[in-house]
Formats: sequence, C-alpha cells, structure tokens
Amino acid sequence: MNGRRLWFVGIGGAGLSGYAQLARAWGAEVGGWDKVRTPYLEPLGDVPLEIAPEPVVPDGWEAVVSSAYPDVPGLRRKEFLRQLVSERPSIVVSGTHGKGTTAAMIAFALRETGRDPAWLIGAPVPQLGSNAGFGAGHLVVEADESDRTVFALPAEIAVVTNLELDHHTEYASVSELEGEFDRWLAGIAHVVRDAPAYQGPLAVPGEHNRLNAGAAIAALELAGVSRDDAGAALARFTGTGRRFEVHEGAVTIVDDYAHHPTEIAVTIAAARERFPGARLRVLFQPHLYSRTRHLAAELAEALAGADDVTVTDVYPAREQPVEGVSGKLVIDALSDRGVLAAYTPTVEQGAEHLARWARPGDVLLVVGAGDVDRAVGLLRR
Repeated sequence: MNGRRLWFVGIGGAGLSGYAQLARAWGAEVGGWDKVRTPYLEPLGDVPLEIAPEPVVPDGWEAVVSSAYPDVPGLRRKEFLRQLVSERPSIVVSGTHGKGTTAAMIAFALRETGRDPAWLIGAPVPQLGSNAGFGAGHLVVEADESDRTVFALPAEIAVVTNLELDHHTEYASVSELEGEFDRWLAGIAHVVRDAPAYQGPLAVPGEHNRLNAGAAIAALELAGVSRDDAGAALARFTGTGRRFEVHEGAVTIVDDYAHHPTEIAVTIAAARERFPGARLRVLFQPHLYSRTRHLAAELAEALAGADDVTVTDVYPAREQPVEGVSGKLVIDALSDRGVLAAYTPTVEQGAEHLARWARPGDVLLVVGAGDVDRAVGLLRR
C-alpha cells in the first residue's frame, strides 16, 4: 500500500472504515467522504474527510467505492478487498447468518492465543477494540454474499456458516446461491462447512452461537490452535456490537442486528434462554423492500415467538420504495397469530410505544439492520 492515496467513498460504513484503517496501517495515505459522521470514523483520527450530501472525490486520489454508490467511478469495494486479502494468508468467513460473530470469535481467539491476527469485521467488537486490526498473523475477514463480494476472494481457510436466500434481488433461488458458493470453495484448500455446534462454555447465549463457535473452532484448528486453547478463549468472548447487546436497567434492552426470519427466531429463542420467564416485547424495523415483500409471512412467524410486537416502516438501505410494501405487511401477517401487534411508522413512535407499555422485569428487543438501534437511547432516557 506504500505510495497510494486512497479516497474511500462511504468511509463511515462498517466495511469501508475497516478497509481504510488497514490500508493506512499498511502504508497508504487515506481519506474519504460520507453523508454523516459515524462512530466507525473515530479510529481513523484526523484523516481528511468530506461530510456532504453527495459523494466527493478530490483530484489526486484513487477512489475506493462502497457498493451503496454504484454510479460513482472508482475501484469497487470487492476489488479492493481482494487486494487486501491477497496480501496475507487469510481466513474468510461468509454465509447468510452469523458470519460477523464467527469472524470475531476467530480473531479474538487468535489474539488471545498469541497469534497476532489482522481482521476486518463489519461490526464493532468491543474486546478487540475496533472493527479492524493490523497484526502480522492471519487476516480474518467477514465477507459478504449480498453483492457477491466473497466470490472474488482468495483464502487459505474458508468458513461457510449456513446458506439461506436473503437477497432476493441478487439471487434467483437458493440453488443459485449454493452453486456460487460451491464454485468458490472448489478453489480453496481448507473449507469449514456444516461444523457441529460447540457444547463447551460460552458467554454468549443461544444455539446459533454454539453453531458459530463450532465453525470458529474448526477454523482455528486448521490455523494451528488446539481445540482446548480455542475453547478456553471462546469462553471469554462476549460478542460483537448489535449482536444480542444487552443494556441493563429498570427494564432490560437487547439490541440485535437480526433482520432475516431465521435470525429473528434465534434471537428471540436466545432471549428466552437468557431471561427465562420475562415478558419479551419486540420493536422490529424491516430491512429492504424486497425482503419485506418476499418474507412478510416468515417474518411474522418468527416475531410471533415474542409476547408483543411493534413494527416500524421499512428501512430502504439501497432500494427504492415499492408500492404497497411497508411494515404493515408484517403486521397483517401477525394478525392471526395471537400476538399483540402495533404498527408505528417511525423508530421514535416505536420507542415511545414500547416505553409506554413496558413494565419492570420486561425485556425489550430492538431488532433490525437499519437505524432502529436509535431506539436504545430513547428507551434508556
């Protein structure tokens, strides 16, 4: 990276902020643009930044562009990630669910056992200090299937957590998704797939985390860490940001990134395991119009595991609105499931509704991949 001047378009995101940190640590001069300041910018310190409504790329810089801005010319995010991954023996973690937590488990255990890893993870990891790290050992990467980024990456060890159809505008079927993974894995020497759940002690609850830990331990063994050492490290792992992040108070708040029906179901199950007997009240923000249209019934079925449910309108992310698609689709699908359900179009209205009905001893689950996490601060006032 020495001698390169890299300008990251979308630098405040969970992914590109990590790439910028690693590129700077490896010798590049970095800067970037985003619409707003985010917490992910804090580790970048005083690098040149432009905060503006529309993308800015100054003269003399090489642009690296987030997939959220397809019309901005420059090196695409996945192409740049391939460059980073090619620099170092890498452990690439992908799959529909759990890839961030599994990658964080691997990076944490490598660090705890003295292997000095680097890492790129699309979420804050409090015990690691940042979503990016710069050690001299293996590079651990959380790689996204949503825009096929993962299929461009070389890897010494590939981990696939699980596969379900989650991105309906990118893949026509589960078969297409599985075929793409099969082609990618065919060129990789060491593959972890369908690993059994780990049954040792963990600080994070839920069967899904036992599965994440099982995949992490299998990868760690391939990287030279004994099973006993890996298990001892994972017993101390407390999780990643917005993955069952617990805030204690008069009522307990759990903030979680779950946005697919399977993820929502296991989050609710983990809450039942962690807080037996508590009343579970959920504030859910659907993510993407396409996902909401295709999976409204499945989302309702997963949410029905709670005692009552509040649903906001859809967080659009990269999509344009679709006529007739809103959070009300999920509410309508919940209507015959015997669950108290309310539609509150905004996050603020949803938080106000939960606060009005919450009672001591309740557990409030704030769930979704958009900006619903703003509700946590509102509920803690």
